[in-house]
Amino acid sequence: MGQRGSGMAADIAEQPEVYAGLLEPAHADAIAQVAKVIAERRPKHVVFTARGTSDHAALYAAYLTEIRLGLPAGLASPSAITVFGARPDLSHALVIGVSQSGGSPDLAEVLRVARGSGALTLAVTNNPESVLAQTAELSVDVAAGHERAVAATKTYTAELFALLMLIEGVRAGDGALPADERAALERLPELARQTLADPTAAELAARYRFAARMVTTGRGYAYPTAREAALKLMETSYLPALAFSGADLLHGPLAMTDPDVPVLAMVGAGLGGQAMREVLTRLDERRADVVVVGPESVPGASARLDVPAVDERYAPLLEILPLQQLALSLALARGEDPDAPRGLKKVTATL
Repeated sequence: MGQRGSGMAADIAEQPEVYAGLLEPAHADAIAQVAKVIAERRPKHVVFTARGTSDHAALYAAYLTEIRLGLPAGLASPSAITVFGARPDLSHALVIGVSQSGGSPDLAEVLRVARGSGALTLAVTNNPESVLAQTAELSVDVAAGHERAVAATKTYTAELFALLMLIEGVRAGDGALPADERAALERLPELARQTLADPTAAELAARYRFAARMVTTGRGYAYPTAREAALKLMETSYLPALAFSGADLLHGPLAMTDPDVPVLAMVGAGLGGQAMREVLTRLDERRADVVVVGPESVPGASARLDVPAVDERYAPLLEILPLQQLALSLALARGEDPDAPRGLKKVTATL
């Protein structure tokens, strides 16, 4: 067996190559073909179904769908169908199941019921032979390759990248990415390498080794990043981490922040980052220990995880990288094995 955390470290390091791989013709063309079918079918709304880490990728895609496509989007509650027997009318919907393994029975059942009601169904998975992919009418392979650690890292960002390509392809109408969009995406592998080369995340682990809890926060496209960061901290370090939209943080939870509760704040270069400024002001008033994740320093912050300034649609593909590194380093500093968290399995089958 390798050293503790070696699997998660290798998975994290491979993400730039995964990004580049999705832009290769074999994968990009396959995603474009699916996007073309969706554009031709003209769904009236989009429903995502997912669990765990994939739920955060689905939330990101829901923001993209509403902002870029102008379609209402939301996340389904699988238990409404699998436990309570609901049969919603999804005849005009695109229903997308997002799952690394594609092996959870409840997600497959949601797609089966949706397809039976006349919905266009799509599976986005890292396993094109999975039950989920077989149940759906369409499927997208996120092509992340084998993931060594139980905690998902490269499969999460591969889902983000594939969903971004898909939705922008639908927006284009013919499934193909516009030249300027593709050029922007082609910069991301190198920007990801630069982000991963920064040692700051590992250095912060010693500072927060004995933290009792953490808060993560962001707005818009960055909110799913906050949720995913909290999950990574909980499943690798067993550290209670609460994720809030910046807006929701001001509606009560702000009261629990103080100098002993570290806050990881996503503050990008776009409108979502601007919307975080009031949140940061209020956190400063509480003398909270704030670590900013973004391209610019923020007055009052104790540290910053530097992320290149990019269109805020792309920022989640970079912001999560140092947070994965922080979760890895913090788990090791606390004497845990992030490759094999206690009580967890790679595939969780929920009913």
